[in-house]
Amino acid sequence: MKKEIQPPIAKKNPEKLIAHNDVRIDNYFWLNDRENEDVIAYLNAENDYTKHKMAHTEQFQKDLFEEMKSRIKEDDESVPYKLNGYWYITRYEKGKDYPIYTRKKDTLGAEEEVLFDCNEMAKGFSYFKLGGISISEDNTLAAFSTDTVSRRQYTLQIKNLITGEVYDDQILNTTGSATWANDNKTIFYTRKDEVTLRSDKVYKHKLHENIEDVEVFHEADETYNTFVYKTKSHKFLVIGSASTLTSEYRFVNANTPDEEFKIFQERVRELDYAIAHYKDSFYVITNADGATNFKLLKTDEIHTEKRHWKEVLPHRKDVLLEDIEIFKDYLVVSERENGLNKIRIISWDGNEDYYLPFDSETYTANTGSNPDFDSEFLRYSYNSLTTPSSVIDYNFKTKAKVVKKEQEVLSDTFNKDNYTSERIWATARDGVKVPVSLVYKKGLKLNGENPLLLYAYGSYGSTIDPYFSTVRLSLLDRGFIYAIAHIRGGEYLGRDWYENGKLLTKLNTFHDFIDCTKHLIKENYTTEKHMYAYGGSAGGLLMGAIINMNPELYNGVLAAVPFVDVVTTMLDDTIPLTTGEYDEWGNPNEEAYYHYMKSYSPYDNVEAKEYPNMLVTTGLHDSQVQYWEPAKWVAKLRDVKTDDNLLLFQTDMDAGHGGASGRFESLKEVALEYVFLLELEGITS
Repeated sequence: MKKEIQPPIAKKNPEKLIAHNDVRIDNYFWLNDRENEDVIAYLNAENDYTKHKMAHTEQFQKDLFEEMKSRIKEDDESVPYKLNGYWYITRYEKGKDYPIYTRKKDTLGAEEEVLFDCNEMAKGFSYFKLGGISISEDNTLAAFSTDTVSRRQYTLQIKNLITGEVYDDQILNTTGSATWANDNKTIFYTRKDEVTLRSDKVYKHKLHENIEDVEVFHEADETYNTFVYKTKSHKFLVIGSASTLTSEYRFVNANTPDEEFKIFQERVRELDYAIAHYKDSFYVITNADGATNFKLLKTDEIHTEKRHWKEVLPHRKDVLLEDIEIFKDYLVVSERENGLNKIRIISWDGNEDYYLPFDSETYTANTGSNPDFDSEFLRYSYNSLTTPSSVIDYNFKTKAKVVKKEQEVLSDTFNKDNYTSERIWATARDGVKVPVSLVYKKGLKLNGENPLLLYAYGSYGSTIDPYFSTVRLSLLDRGFIYAIAHIRGGEYLGRDWYENGKLLTKLNTFHDFIDCTKHLIKENYTTEKHMYAYGGSAGGLLMGAIINMNPELYNGVLAAVPFVDVVTTMLDDTIPLTTGEYDEWGNPNEEAYYHYMKSYSPYDNVEAKEYPNMLVTTGLHDSQVQYWEPAKWVAKLRDVKTDDNLLLFQTDMDAGHGGASGRFESLKEVALEYVFLLELEGITS
């Protein structure tokens, strides 16, 4: 009989934290040093405890992993897209974890050129990620980047695609992307601050010239990040600089990369804009002059300041303008109305203006890779909670649609007609209607006895659209209902939906989730005994807040890389991302934001009471949410919670925010999460 081991108890080393004459005692502040042997020992002890408590499920986890993996086509490849005379294809081979990037000249029948085989490149590393690939205008060189730590600090290199030689130049600590000027020898890239990991400087690198890289732009404001790219027209190089609420761009002709970049429109607090180029004009998506949901304007290449912008598409109160895609003969506009994606097609000659038809009540449709100006096709993707993802080419001239690829689900038992999806509306405590998308097996009786997993994110204006997942089938086929709560803090119902879920209205995010939970219980989808919640990163903050506010509503909670020590993190401007987050959460150096943040910060509000069963996961090298946040949170929960429910904490000692690398390795993490939930339901196979 296996000996029962006790959960690890982290030692207390009280640290007094004072701000605005308010004193917080942090007993576990010491856990924020990954070089400390005691910290590593504690994390390993938590991992051992999780392994011990889940040991009896190891076979179930393996079976579930194989089940999820078996639905995925191993020898798969992307739909080819054409750029500058070459067809580009990403493919996977059976039994291999990483992608292979290839291209073919002129036609798809041409000989394949292997650009990068990540399976070879990943050898010897416990983590590997290939960042951006940028091809020179003459198609002979590729700038590429790699991360072997999972801290999103990429090493940039250049490969000769004719000879296969990788040049000696190695540029460390970049964001991973690079942009070629049109001279085929000058690249621009963005470096990160070594401490905060903020992307703050743009450099110019000259190939084969033994000179130091030139700093082209330094973003001194620590609430901004900077980036560089080339317009789809290939005419301009653009440096962008953005905070949560404000943006600014500079540009230079891509044929003359040594000239000075010119400011497009200087930054004005809360003026957000983005630019695209076509013929002799720039097109500007902006919130200028109160256009909360954005509008489309244009200006010429010479007079780029805001006073010269002229309206193309007006602002609409109920329609969010998300993006545009420019073609030779057509403008394609991505919109969102009543939560649903819409794709609008407008001919430049003014003769056509219409929407692509979508029938489902809840779905996701997005424009895909469309790098070719002259193309007569729009590539877009479509999927729903019940429909596997399709890549579709739409012919502007003939109006014909061709499905280039539908995601294969390798399962004898899968039939999309066996599942049903719907969208319902829950009333939040302030009277606002909050949409919830659901999927479950047809024939399921809504008698309140079904297990239900409710997922949400709810921050940064990031919208979680209802999407298809082969992995999720492992829950649905075992009787689970899966639901996505489209809560405030995202942009599902437009920009105001975001504005009313951040800063001093952040509590709306948490209240919406709780009120959606109560609605699902009231409508007999489930009961508290079978209710589960899941969120990651800022969605992990959501998990921490809801279990402090209403722990009795949930039988189990999954919190992945959770942002739970909000006040301490936002007071520390040396931590990656902190300063750039002030417009999202507020700056706690200001007293009003400090106290508001403290009122919901999960770590600061842990109390001596009963909490649900919980599985918390993180990565030691996470640069987005530092590992010590969930580590401290779990340690404090262990110390004060009054229940005997499971509290498990798993740290991936090799990975960061995105989890394990490799195509299938991450499924092992999902298998652990799903088995944790299924076990709580008494489902053991």
